[in-house]
Amino acid sequence: MTDSQAGRLMLLDSASMYFRAFFGVPEIAAPDGTPVNAVRGFLDFISRLVTDYRPSDLVCCWDNDWRPQWRVDLLPSYKAHRVVAERSDAPDVEEVPDPLEVQVPIIRDVLEAFGLCVRGVDGYEADDVIGSFATQATQPVDVVTGDRDLFQLVDDVRDVRVLYIARGVGRHERVTNDWVREKYGIDAAQYADFATLRGDASDGLPGVAGVGEKTAATLLGRFGDMDGIVAAALDPDSDLGPGPRGKIKAAAGYLEVAPRVVAVARELDLDSPDTRLPREPRDLARVAELGTTWGIESPVQRLTEALCG
Repeated sequence: MTDSQAGRLMLLDSASMYFRAFFGVPEIAAPDGTPVNAVRGFLDFISRLVTDYRPSDLVCCWDNDWRPQWRVDLLPSYKAHRVVAERSDAPDVEEVPDPLEVQVPIIRDVLEAFGLCVRGVDGYEADDVIGSFATQATQPVDVVTGDRDLFQLVDDVRDVRVLYIARGVGRHERVTNDWVREKYGIDAAQYADFATLRGDASDGLPGVAGVGEKTAATLLGRFGDMDGIVAAALDPDSDLGPGPRGKIKAAAGYLEVAPRVVAVARELDLDSPDTRLPREPRDLARVAELGTTWGIESPVQRLTEALCG
């Protein structure tokens, strides 16, 4: 990783962004008929973010494994509803619309031609790559995502914040610890435990039956973290009420494994990639070729101008 004290490191949750581009940008086709709305939208998202924030470093973090087996071994329901084919001789296949699936390799080709750092780690999700970059960085960090799970990385002391794009890149919110506390009544460092208790249907996390956001926040406010909550439930002398106590004890098996599923990895070996944001496309001829082939000349031009600043 480049030690660039001059500015911020921007970490892109690539899949979150190109899914958002696919569903948010009107359908448009390349000269050969291939859909390219996700390509165009993703490039324009990067252009806007680079223009608005001028990061010194940028990484497009990638899902080398969108549903890691080690997480499934801990919690079989993890993302199970997104699987379209399960075979003993092949990894699970994620349900991705065909018109988007054909665009992902194009996105990779364009990012490579521009010289933007793309980083994934085998056996891990983009969230884990983001978590490791954010934790190991020696500079301020902006995490761009529509995934609430990454709120657990917010750290005001180290100046790690999330640019939350759930309402769109143009209407994103800057998530700090104060933002998390105002929204959920907890600190960002408690968010992973909060999500574990509450559950998240989009990730196949059942949560603790009968425990919603308010109860989860109250428990964390009283007992600090998951270990403290479980310890209180098992301690007959604690002042935890019989209702929450019973719910926590009934979910003992889930609570033994789910925190490890929800917590993002922070210590992956990232192999010190060059994360510096290029000031111009690395391969101008290739960028021009891709622009013509896929009919994306305008977004390619906008990204080129954004890089040049």
